[in-house]
Parts: sequence; C-alpha cells; structure tokens
Amino acid sequence: MPIFEITYPQGALEPDVRAQLVDDLTTTLLRAERAPDTQFFRDVTWGYVHELAGDLVLAAGRPVAKPTFKLDVTTPEGALSDRRREEFVVEATRLVREAAGIPEDEALRVFVLMHEVAEGSWGAAGGIVRFQALREMAKAQREEAAPAG
Repeated sequence: MPIFEITYPQGALEPDVRAQLVDDLTTTLLRAERAPDTQFFRDVTWGYVHELAGDLVLAAGRPVAKPTFKLDVTTPEGALSDRRREEFVVEATRLVREAAGIPEDEALRVFVLMHEVAEGSWGAAGGIVRFQALREMAKAQREEAAPAG
C-alpha cells in the first residue's frame, strides 16, 4: 500500500510523459517492495501529481531556472529495507531524469524522500492495515500467479 507524490514546476512534463512516469514509478515501487505486480497491488499503490506554478518552485529563495522534482514515497514500516530503498531511489531518479530530459550530471535536481508509517498507524477501509497481512496477501497472489509445476 505505498503512496507516492511527485512535485515539480508546471510544464516540466508533457501529459503523456507524466502518465508513463507515474506508471513506471508504480511498477518500480512495487518491485522495490517485492510485491506482486497484480491488479490489487497496483490499485492500492496511489500516486499524486503536484504541478506547481513555476514561481512556486524555488531554490535559494528564487524560482528555479531548470525544473526540479521532489518525489515523496510513503510505505508501511518494514516494507523496504535499506538496500531496497536505495534500489528504488536509483531507479526512480533515473526514471524522473529521463522523463524530464535531465542530464545525469544534473541528477541533484531530483530529490527522493522516503517515509515509513509505523506499524498500527496506517488505516484504510475503516480499519488498521497490518503489514503482515499485506505480506500474506502478496505471498498468496504470487503463488496463485506461479505456473503449475
């Protein structure tokens, strides 16, 4: 049940490029969590796009000369190890850079902020979502999708 939000100056991405980026970030986040890429897990991976007016994205107190991107990612506690967070940051940064046409030597224009929600602090559908229950669902969906032996 990860959530991500991407914020950048208006006009930095064309609508079709933005749509592909959101889809790619969804896939990358599920992969980092080692969740199956099933319709259920895609449906509970929410993305929010925040396009701000150019004069509202600032560096050094001034509007940025070149677009910058902030990607905030929220996951349940324990969903991502340090290694998986690093994998995600590397791939997400590459995806944003390529979508926005940012050269590799300007990768500092992409920030990825990782947040974890403590166990017992994520609510959905009127109840508390437990990470262990999500793990069990993921395991069952992987087994269901596996080819018969």
